[in-house]
Amino acid sequence: FVVGLQQPDGSFFGDEWGEVDTRFTFCAFATLALIDRLSSCNLTTGVQFCSKMPKFHGAFGCVPGSESHAGQVFCCVGALSIANKLQLLDVDQLAWWLCERQLPSGGLNGRPEKLPDVCYSWWVLASLKIIGRAHWLDKNSLVRFILASQDEETGGFADRPGDMVDPFHTLFGLAGLSLLGETSFK
Repeated sequence: FVVGLQQPDGSFFGDEWGEVDTRFTFCAFATLALIDRLSSCNLTTGVQFCSKMPKFHGAFGCVPGSESHAGQVFCCVGALSIANKLQLLDVDQLAWWLCERQLPSGGLNGRPEKLPDVCYSWWVLASLKIIGRAHWLDKNSLVRFILASQDEETGGFADRPGDMVDPFHTLFGLAGLSLLGETSFK
C-alpha cells in the first residue's frame, strides 16, 4: 500500500486526492524502514524529492518553493537520515536556521516572526539532534520555557506559558525535555 503512494518525482501521496507534502515522504520512509521494506520503494527519487526542498538558508518546506518550517525540516532531515543521506545537507547552515528559531523567552518557533511554541522543542531539537548540533541551543532557557508552560496543578503543557494545556503540547513538551536529558520536572 505505502509503496503504491509513491509518485514518479519521488514524493508520496498522503491521501486519495493526491496531496503531496514532505510529511508523507518521511512517514513512508519511516513505515517502510520499521517493517524492513525500505528497499521496496524508489529511495533514490524519494531522496531527490527531499533534497530539492532546501531554501537559500538550508531549511525545508512542504514542497519545492514553499516557506521553510521547522516541522518540515524534521520530516526531510528524518527521511534523509533513514535513507542514510545526511551528507546531502549543509548541516551548519541548516543548524543555524534552526537555532535562529530560539527566541529571547527561550522557547522556539517554527518559522520567523512567529510566537514560541512548546511543540517546537521537539521539531527543532530532534532535527538538531539528528544532525549533531543540539548543543548550539541554549538548553537552560529552553527548559525554563517548557517548564513555565506546564500547569503545576492539573499537569500537562500548553503551547506557551499562560495558555491551556492540551495532549499535543504535553507530548511534545515531554519529548523535548527528554531530548534535553532533563530530569528535574515531576
